[in-house]
Amino acid sequence: MSKRIVLLGAPGSGKGTQGQMLMERRGIPQISTGDLLRAAVAAGSDLGLKAKAAMDAGELVADEVVIGMIRERLNEADTANGYILDGFPRTRAQAEALDGLLVDLGKPLDRVVHLDVDEEEIVKRLLERGRSDDTEDTIRNRMKVFRDQTHPLLEYYSERGLLVTVKGSGDLEAIYGSIVAALDA
Repeated sequence: MSKRIVLLGAPGSGKGTQGQMLMERRGIPQISTGDLLRAAVAAGSDLGLKAKAAMDAGELVADEVVIGMIRERLNEADTANGYILDGFPRTRAQAEALDGLLVDLGKPLDRVVHLDVDEEEIVKRLLERGRSDDTEDTIRNRMKVFRDQTHPLLEYYSERGLLVTVKGSGDLEAIYGSIVAALDA
């Protein structure tokens, strides 16, 4: 049974929902890089201060800062039996850095689950969510950025025999069932 997992999917693909279900039912923590960044900034840690400086300048947080936060988080006791990474990696360079870290920690990935959802359905989901920054143009731009960044990631994990793609449309329980079947295969 796969216990060390990366969840990949476009904004609005259901990663957060499915990750939460996996966490509750499998008893392994869901690690969101967004949550890690917010917590590190709030705590005022060295990594948090570096992240805050980047975010305040409107820049992306450097990969090594995010990797450092993931290293700290994966050293916590609740990850001994596995983890679900959500929101990272986003690029091939991040995937390579993450692999190096996970080998160092003796906690390499078992599976990478790609939640595949039709772009039109994602646009509809995000528009229904009703956030002020979710206009159709911004959503379509985010989808293009996601596709451009994620295609090399999917290739990277496919080459390593870790990638499994699951349709992320339809009934939540059915999607969850497909994910579990892929993890247990």
